[in-house]
Amino acid sequence: MKKLAKIAFAAPVVLAMSVSGGANAALNVSPTTDATALANALAGSGVTILTATLTTNTTSGVGTFSGGSSTGFSIDSGVLLTTGTLANAIGPNNSTGASGDGNIARLDFTFTTTTGSLFFNYVFGSEEYNEFVGSSFNDSFQLLLNGTNIAVLPGGGGEVTINNVNLGSNAAFFVDNPQGTGPYNLQYDGFTTLLQASATGLGTGVNTFSFIIQDIGDSSLDSGVFLQANTFGGEAPPTGVPEPGSLALLAAGLLGLGASRRAKARRAG
Repeated sequence: MKKLAKIAFAAPVVLAMSVSGGANAALNVSPTTDATALANALAGSGVTILTATLTTNTTSGVGTFSGGSSTGFSIDSGVLLTTGTLANAIGPNNSTGASGDGNIARLDFTFTTTTGSLFFNYVFGSEEYNEFVGSSFNDSFQLLLNGTNIAVLPGGGGEVTINNVNLGSNAAFFVDNPQGTGPYNLQYDGFTTLLQASATGLGTGVNTFSFIIQDIGDSSLDSGVFLQANTFGGEAPPTGVPEPGSLALLAAGLLGLGASRRAKARRAG
């Protein structure tokens, strides 16, 4: 068993995102339950994936995405995990409450690293924004490295959840995308800036990693996490942002649904 005390978790990094309003092209999504294919799509240099498993109760809620840059972001492709359906990540943001079946998606795998370090880029988004901030509907995302969550904000800002990253809390890491007026061609009402998780001192043994996104409080209104292609590696991307294509993915799947009318949709359902 690995001793987490020997692992140094580097301070999280906020990566720059290139954003431009008015993008018209749509995000492309492709559902799959092939855990090995999903894990390999994320793997970068310095890391070898050994085994992979997928656990989800969603309907077409897990898969790959491309065309992210066309929605107004710099990340173009990667893996998308949602609490409902991939289709609810596709813009424009014109829904009053996008909800798919299910409430959890989890991708687990084992890996080795030749550098003793690990880096990964991601974006979390949700339909819960902004009307359910501060409520019990606190959807969350975790990156568990050998059991420890490294999906946290820079400077000790805490975990990545609806209640902790929003317009009023840790707002520097939040991007608003209101229904009808949001500039991004995505359905989610809000999402985080592109974040980077990292750790050092892993050694040469086998490590475990889990991507977990889940509804909290109920199973209404989708949340999603965009995992940037080929950034799960033993070396940090040269510029902090891998290739322009990856960023769009993250942003795309995260954009939310209708703001004020969503409360009605949730309570009615």
